[in-house]
Amino acid sequence: MTSTVSNPDHSQTQDFFDDYAPDFDAIYGRAKNPLQKLINRYFRKSMRIRYELCMRHCNPIEGKSVLDVGCGPGHYSIALAQRGAAVVYGIDFARQMIDLARVKAAEAGLDNVCRFETADFFALDTKERYDYVILMGFMDYMKDAEAVVDKALDLTGKDCFFSFPVAGGFLAMQRQWRYKKRCPLYLYRYKDLQKLFAKRSGFNFRIRRIERDFWVQVSRHL
Repeated sequence: MTSTVSNPDHSQTQDFFDDYAPDFDAIYGRAKNPLQKLINRYFRKSMRIRYELCMRHCNPIEGKSVLDVGCGPGHYSIALAQRGAAVVYGIDFARQMIDLARVKAAEAGLDNVCRFETADFFALDTKERYDYVILMGFMDYMKDAEAVVDKALDLTGKDCFFSFPVAGGFLAMQRQWRYKKRCPLYLYRYKDLQKLFAKRSGFNFRIRRIERDFWVQVSRHL
């Protein structure tokens, strides 16, 4: 599958993340200078926390399947494969991100477990469900949150994890300013998420505020 994610604004977003791929990848590695360390510590703390939460709640992981939507350079996917996931499928609309993810999986000896593609999220076959579905840093750029949530839950066998950027406050304002000419950005308030998830029958949900994001776990009734 070699198409892009269905979103009216995907072209601008795809171009931005294709260009941003190497710098984005570096966020998860060791900072190269004191300024970068400072930025990561104070402005990207929520990225670290949501990663840790997903690692903790993808449990049990041994022998399970994972769909990583907006996988970027594959940090979640590869980490879960290393922890024992049997099947990991990562998709992203930025080809440069996928190229990085493939290289990293090969270097880790996990290219037989991890599959990475530029793929249309909305075209994924819902007959195939994944134990865990992860959408971290994805909802930020999706105009139709309802449609994304519906599709994600259709693909979920056990738990689905979302992050949503928080609206309001100085950090949200400065992020909106920075992204104004880059690509569309969508922010959320707690009540928006309550409304979004309360109508989903057959699922329990939990909303947790973490720094600049809301982290949401949605569990299918088994």
